Amino acid sequence: MDNKIPIPTIKRYPSYLRRLQSYQQKGMVNVSATYIANDLQLNPIQVRKDISLTGIEGKPKIGFAVDDLIESLTNSLGWNNTNDAILIGVGNLGRALMGYEGFSQNGFRIVGAFDKNPDIIGTEVNGITVMPLEKLEAYVIENRINLAIMTVPAKQAQTVAELLVKCGVIGIWNFAPVHIQLPEGIVVERTDLSSHFASLSEKMRRVMVDKKPGFRKGWL
Repeated sequence: MDNKIPIPTIKRYPSYLRRLQSYQQKGMVNVSATYIANDLQLNPIQVRKDISLTGIEGKPKIGFAVDDLIESLTNSLGWNNTNDAILIGVGNLGRALMGYEGFSQNGFRIVGAFDKNPDIIGTEVNGITVMPLEKLEAYVIENRINLAIMTVPAKQAQTVAELLVKCGVIGIWNFAPVHIQLPEGIVVERTDLSSHFASLSEKMRRVMVDKKPGFRKGWL
């Protein structure tokens, strides 16, 4: 990933990429920034600026070559090189993530899974055998793992995160509903499902308030 590209821009790139891939499937050869912006309901100036940061240039009245723009965005995201990751906590959420096929399209794959529950250790999930935490350090070193996904209970998150750092992991995707404190230089991305649900609920409430009187009063 190019360090010169702002994080907010990087976060928009996947949306651009998905649209471009759909255009490619429809047989489109060229596309303008304005067309993409209108499709995603974004500001055309913002989209044009975001695309320019990838280094690709469009042609007047023609726009960007769809194939070239897909390649450029993929390179900027670093999705052309597969990132191997391990997952800690093979519960319902962990199993769902292990079965998510979309990761492979983004240059990302889960190659190992760990848990402390003896009933789970030794079982197989999507072709991956769950291992005990005691084997974590050796696995990380042997397979040069830099990235881990944590789907553990909140009360265990800090301890597990510290263990991962001790083993050499430098990037953690944290799904536990708690903030963890780690040394400088460790990258942590937290996904709080409760916050997303709260946002969704509030947006639904506002939509319902704007509806005619009596619209699903039981929700309000």
